[in-house]
Amino acid sequence: MENIVAEWLGSLNGPAAAGVSILLNIIISTLGVIPSIFLTAANISIFGFEFGLFLSFTGEVLGAIISFILYRKGLRKIASRKSIQQKLLKKLLDSKGVEAFLLVLGLRLFPFAPSGLVTLAGAFSTMGILNFAAASTLGKIPAILIEAYSVQEVLLMSRTGKFILTLTAIVLIGSFIIRVRKSARK
Repeated sequence: MENIVAEWLGSLNGPAAAGVSILLNIIISTLGVIPSIFLTAANISIFGFEFGLFLSFTGEVLGAIISFILYRKGLRKIASRKSIQQKLLKKLLDSKGVEAFLLVLGLRLFPFAPSGLVTLAGAFSTMGILNFAAASTLGKIPAILIEAYSVQEVLLMSRTGKFILTLTAIVLIGSFIIRVRKSARK
C-alpha cells in the first residue's frame, strides 16, 4: 500500500503532494479504522524523515481535531454512548476539565488505544475542542516519533531483514489470534 501511495504522491508537484498527504491523513483519521502507518512510510520515503514526519504529524493532529468536530456534530446524534466498552474510554465520557485532558493525553500516549475510539469518546464527552486539541497534539508527539522512526528503520532494512520482520509479525499475530480464540472458548 505504501508503494502505491508513494508513487501517487511522487507524481504530484511538491506543495500539491504535501497538501494531498495531509488531506489523506485527515480522511484516515476521520474514518477511524484505517491505520496511517502506510502514509507515514510514504511521506518519509518521498519527503525525507524530517519533512515526512512533519506532514504525518500535521495530518494526524488536524485529522483528530476535524474528526472530533464531525463526530460531535453528526455521530453524537446517531451513535450510542453504550457502544463504547473499554474502561478508560468510558471514564473519558463522564470526565471534565483537567481529568478529561489527562485522559485524552494518556490514551494518545498508550500505543494500543485506537485513535478513532479516543476521538469518538472525546467527542461524546463534555470536554471542549481546545482541551481535546491540546491533549491530542501533545499525546501524538511521542507516538508519531516512534512510528516514523520505526518506519524509517524498516525502509532501510535489507530484503532479508524485511522478510524476517514480516515472518515474525505473522507468527505474533497468529499466536495472538489463537490465544483470543482459546480464551473465548472458556
